[in-house]
Amino acid sequence: MVLSLSIQSQSKFNFYGTKNKKVSIKFKLVNNLIVIPIEVNGSPLSFILDTGVDKTILFNVAHNDSIDLNNVKKIRLQGLGKGKPIEALLSSRNTMKMKNFVSNSEAIYVILRDEFDVSGKMGVTIHGIIGHKIFKDAIVSINYSTKKLTLYNPNGYVAKKCRGCQKFPLQFYRNKPYIDAKVQLDTIGDTYTDVKMLIDTGGSESLWLFENTKEEIKTPIRHFKDILGEGLSGTIYGNRSRIKGVKIGRFQIKNPTVSFLDSLSTFHARKFKERNGSIGGNILKRFKIWIDYPNKKMHLKKNGSFKGGFEYNMSGLDVGYNGKVLVKEKDTNTHIDSYARTDSETNNNFTINYSINYRYQFKPSFIVTHVLSDSPAGKAGIKKDDIIISINKRYVYELTLHELLNKFRRGHRKKIIMKVERNGMPMKFQFQLMKKI
Repeated sequence: MVLSLSIQSQSKFNFYGTKNKKVSIKFKLVNNLIVIPIEVNGSPLSFILDTGVDKTILFNVAHNDSIDLNNVKKIRLQGLGKGKPIEALLSSRNTMKMKNFVSNSEAIYVILRDEFDVSGKMGVTIHGIIGHKIFKDAIVSINYSTKKLTLYNPNGYVAKKCRGCQKFPLQFYRNKPYIDAKVQLDTIGDTYTDVKMLIDTGGSESLWLFENTKEEIKTPIRHFKDILGEGLSGTIYGNRSRIKGVKIGRFQIKNPTVSFLDSLSTFHARKFKERNGSIGGNILKRFKIWIDYPNKKMHLKKNGSFKGGFEYNMSGLDVGYNGKVLVKEKDTNTHIDSYARTDSETNNNFTINYSINYRYQFKPSFIVTHVLSDSPAGKAGIKKDDIIISINKRYVYELTLHELLNKFRRGHRKKIIMKVERNGMPMKFQFQLMKKI
């Protein structure tokens, strides 16, 4: 995420307590993104941990009266996407706390635009994004396998010997970490191209590459137009493709998906002219990572998911959370009454009584937020703002957003039957998932 505003801050997180050595926190992994709990002025909130931002951002906090913000003034922010800069607030001298890791003087940017619905797009409640403010004051260990984040006090920290680890130097620009890597774009030979990549824990994709930042970096012939994500200034579009491989030190990752941003998004993202792209969560989650901002280095150790494949959404649909709906469910109870028992095991008599009750529960609802016209779903007739009722005869309120989207990521030529509601009317559509890369 890119912000056009740069304000220096003297804020600092400190370790409090008897040992003052480390703080461990469980996190949620949602769509390859790390979601951590943080208290802001005493209110418990959820933040995406994002090495790609150097500011702390809250979304649509005006609707939550329980969050008190200090010393507020209006500003404007510019992010990726084709939209104009958006209105925001800057609040200073706020207290942020993660167990015994505390800062009492944090600046927070508050996005005012209601339609920037991060929670809806992820299917879980997200209040904000934080990055550099945490990493600059701690050595951070991210264990994607156990979903555990550990913050170590840099003062007196001694790294343990790590078999299978490799150390990498980090380069910083505007408080964001960059690493040297290699990408194999040649589909015939074995040539690798040197690239400088942002380490982006706040990106759910595998790789982003910026076309023409080097002569070799061009969208492969096999690609398709796709929705790559959301930025502060709107939807990010580009070309989705696949390359033969990427090397990070001695770690070689085969056949990852890659996204090439449109020219406007590339312009906003590429403030650091040496940058060629980003390494996102779909690759980072294959490692245990130690990120050491104070000493400008990073350690990687591959985990059990290292050799997993790289899937993508083949439907052409982007789906978001649409609040909750009241659902009527049947609740059948069975009761067995035995009578006239005999000594013979095969001659027992009994009756079975059924009682049917109904219960009403609030369940999640999902809505189509974008449709690519030249896609299986788009050609079938599905439109933006269609409310999804069921997929392949299964009601979607039985699914999480992640489970719903996973149904579009697997199964070349798999048939999808979708029932939707459009303007209050039920409609039925059918299409096949098609691999394009």
